[in-house]
Amino acid sequence: MAQRGISTENSLNAELYKDRELILSADYPNKRITDGRPLGWASVFSVLAAGYAHALSIAWPFEQIGNLTKGQAWGGLQLASLAVLVWQLQRIHRGIQGALIGWLFATSMLCGTFWWLFISMHLYGGLPAALAVMAVLGLAAALALYYAAAVGLYVWFAPASSLSRASVFAGFWLLAELARVKLFTGFPWGEGGYAHIDGWARPLAGWVGVHGLTWLAAFTAALLGGLLWDARATGWALSQKPLKAFLALIAIALGVSTLPPAVLAIPSDKPARPRLSVTLLQGNIPQDLKFQPGTGVRDALQFYGEQLAQVQTSLVVLPETAIPMLPEQIPRDIWNTVTNRFASGEQAALIGIPLGSSRDGYSNSVLGLKPGKADYRYDKHHLVPFGEFVPPFFHWFIRMMAIPLGDFNRGSLAQAPFEWRGERLAPNICYEDLFGEEMGANFKDVVSAPTIMVNLSNIAWFGNTVAIDQHLNISRMRALEFSRPMLRATNTGATVVINAQGRVTHALERHTRGALIADVQSADGLTLHARWVSRFGLAPWWLLGLATVLLAWSARKRRQAQPLA
Repeated sequence: MAQRGISTENSLNAELYKDRELILSADYPNKRITDGRPLGWASVFSVLAAGYAHALSIAWPFEQIGNLTKGQAWGGLQLASLAVLVWQLQRIHRGIQGALIGWLFATSMLCGTFWWLFISMHLYGGLPAALAVMAVLGLAAALALYYAAAVGLYVWFAPASSLSRASVFAGFWLLAELARVKLFTGFPWGEGGYAHIDGWARPLAGWVGVHGLTWLAAFTAALLGGLLWDARATGWALSQKPLKAFLALIAIALGVSTLPPAVLAIPSDKPARPRLSVTLLQGNIPQDLKFQPGTGVRDALQFYGEQLAQVQTSLVVLPETAIPMLPEQIPRDIWNTVTNRFASGEQAALIGIPLGSSRDGYSNSVLGLKPGKADYRYDKHHLVPFGEFVPPFFHWFIRMMAIPLGDFNRGSLAQAPFEWRGERLAPNICYEDLFGEEMGANFKDVVSAPTIMVNLSNIAWFGNTVAIDQHLNISRMRALEFSRPMLRATNTGATVVINAQGRVTHALERHTRGALIADVQSADGLTLHARWVSRFGLAPWWLLGLATVLLAWSARKRRQAQPLA
């Protein structure tokens, strides 16, 4: 009886651990362990929840929990959300099922990221709430198709090896993010790399930029999710190669986290210049009154006119369209006072204002005033669809909203900086700082590269929401990538000074009217990221993603040509 019991137990163990023997065998690279069960409602819910968690990781929208403060990025949550997605994909064999899961994840992720578009369309645009919800959901669902394609191809291509799976997933995920950067004018708001602005990978931003952090995060999460799945499927037995790779990744992460950001920038041979004293103005003009002549326009002219008249710092910066009318429409006494104020003396101003004419067209611009020189002008290059230009066939949609929109002219790429007090200040307007590769076009030559970046924004369109914190983290990432301070002058917040290490050093309370006064230390030299992105743009990342496709295709062909006996 005892012998029979032992024999039965051995048979059960052999059945239970047959996958374990497979995963540890030489044949493992040709097979992928699944449990064969279809995805149930619990799995679908976990995918939707993971997508929403990804949105939260970019900027925490709730009150402080422990050490996690409101507006803070949370890289660990971003890794966990992608790891959950990869875990759920392990049981899927068909690419179409993977595409559906990827689409659900990404739709939840994007709705959770930019839900605040509802406020601009409904509250300020007058679009019925149901239509505004449908518009946000429709945009998220459309952009999620990039991720659906990426995840579907991952399931179709993915080999069994944890390392190979992680590489394939990271490559396809990067391609989906790049598609969101470039296609249909681009809207990469909430890309995964921004979650790591305060994490262990932040020092690498000066080497590889936000897209490199996105790839690294996707690879790490996929490796973790795959390892945990394989361990569960094989009685928590792991092959040594992927386990060693994951442990090595942790060791590298710990080492990278200790690197000072200054290591990533090439220091300048020039001595540090004196700090530049700046005033950043925040008018807090209500968005629903901003373009009303008797209220918002009057308040803007009064507040900004008074501040410009009494400013004491070397430079003053006003937000995007701080003065929401053309110079020739401004009362002559007010405008002459402003221009005469900076025609002589020791001070300069950057003013957000529309410029142009009915003959030449209009632009969303920055006007620079300084003594003894012709006026400086920067025209916004990356325009907002539906806000600054109307895409073809969508005029019917715009007519349903009561928002003052227009078709603006597009400024050129790599416009000359505003030179003042030995500094080269490079303006960007609104969400232009979302496109680091376009800002990088100014960094081809260290002699002419900007020493300070300046963002002029109006986020009042989206109320007092997490959009403010998300945009702040985007600006911080640009400062870290290029090792340059970033000045942010906004209508309602966040009006801040960000140093060359991506840290906020001075901040004005949001949704208040006031002036932020600070001394800013500029920076020279070029980071590795600035050097390559200024010359090649996004090409290296596109090549990495496409190389992943080719290698995955080649590996799949080899597996099909050599089936197991």
